[in-house]
Amino acid sequence: MHPLRRTLLALTALAACLTLATATAAPAAAAPPPPAAMASMGDSITRAFNSCGFYVDCPSRSWSTGSTGSIESHYLRIRGVSPSLAAYNDAVSGAKVADMAGQAQRAVSQGVGYVTILVGANDVCTSSESAMTSVADFETRFRAAVQTLADGLPQALVFVASVPDVKRLWEVGKGDLAARTAWSTFGICQSLLANPRSTAAADVARRDRVRQRAADFNAVLARVCGERPTCRYDGGAVFAYRFTLSEISTWDYFHPNATGQKALAAVTYAAGYGW
Repeated sequence: MHPLRRTLLALTALAACLTLATATAAPAAAAPPPPAAMASMGDSITRAFNSCGFYVDCPSRSWSTGSTGSIESHYLRIRGVSPSLAAYNDAVSGAKVADMAGQAQRAVSQGVGYVTILVGANDVCTSSESAMTSVADFETRFRAAVQTLADGLPQALVFVASVPDVKRLWEVGKGDLAARTAWSTFGICQSLLANPRSTAAADVARRDRVRQRAADFNAVLARVCGERPTCRYDGGAVFAYRFTLSEISTWDYFHPNATGQKALAAVTYAAGYGW
């Protein structure tokens, strides 16, 4: 057979195979039905602390359940397809992973169909490096909370956001006098933010270890969430987000301001269920 004819026949066969594969491929998974009620679990980030005033919770600006239109929260986005959606903000400022079991019980009592979880910042941002939550304890506590949700709300969908990259906060704020002053005055995240201008090897190594602890927590979140078909992890989207100082509250230079909450809402919703 002529080489050219052999090539044409091979290409024709390949095209036929591709056409058949396309025709028989499974359709893309449709978004699940929107919930009738949702709840948020977490800490001061989900309470939108310091996003509307000095050292106060501002839940109406929460990335998850906030009602302020400009934030474009999960609640407001889902309400576009589920107008009667009810929302409960069960997060508590200062909460750690040890508090998630109690928050999960609260969500169960509310009978919700969708739960968001953002936790871990207070487990890594502590008074000193030695005070950080261990990875093993973090997993035990988080697994217990997820089990509570699974037992009490077996059909509910759970969305788990990754722990933010706390070292990014140091990167964007270390050159700002107001940020450094706030960190020192209020004792904010000293495990990471102590001696912010130091380039000493010990301080550089400490910052890297604290960042690694956040990454280790995220590995736990991914693993535990991945064990359940009704749980979706954000794939590290929040950890990877390169936030700027303009998205941080000038009350403490730690929490997201309204702009930061809006960015958090967009990043997390894009990694979610697609309602």
